[in-house]
Amino acid sequence: MREAAATGDAPPSYIGTGVDVVSRDAAAQALGAVVQLHFDKTVEKKRAADAQKQELWRLYLAFLLVLSVLLSGVATSPPGRLQCRHLWAPAGLLSLAHLAFYAAVAHHLRCLNGFRYQRRCHKLTLALAADRLRMLKSAGEVVAAADVEVPYQEPHQGYLGKFRRSWAVHFAFLIATFAFSVAAAVAILCF
Repeated sequence: MREAAATGDAPPSYIGTGVDVVSRDAAAQALGAVVQLHFDKTVEKKRAADAQKQELWRLYLAFLLVLSVLLSGVATSPPGRLQCRHLWAPAGLLSLAHLAFYAAVAHHLRCLNGFRYQRRCHKLTLALAADRLRMLKSAGEVVAAADVEVPYQEPHQGYLGKFRRSWAVHFAFLIATFAFSVAAAVAILCF
């Protein structure tokens, strides 16, 4: 079999089958490159997701600061200055703040979920390539080319439910803060 690998001929088990073969060293080198590529991509997507999370927290803090300034302005206004009939102004500002915040969060969540999905795909492909590299160590001197190919892997459809739950939690938070803010403005101005 060593003679077959040295001359480039297929071993007797592959003769006449029309199977493309590669040497074990070349296969190991190719699979090692695939493993390294997908490992690097996994780390890159993790860093990108972490950056999006930090930006999302900054947005939350800025949003809560805007809400606190609006509500403290309404709460500290003199009783004769803002009345119940003036409720549309704080409610309008609160609505605009929530709308702008929702648009920003939607953009960041879309990016974050995209990075998470891509990272999961790279992790699955990395696991498959590492498994094939482990199996390659017990193979002979010549390996079928099909055993070296690593197709890009994608997670099952249930994995996308994780993203829907994330959207639902953020949207529920937004609705709750909007209801609380408007109720607080009404309570301060009208009662």
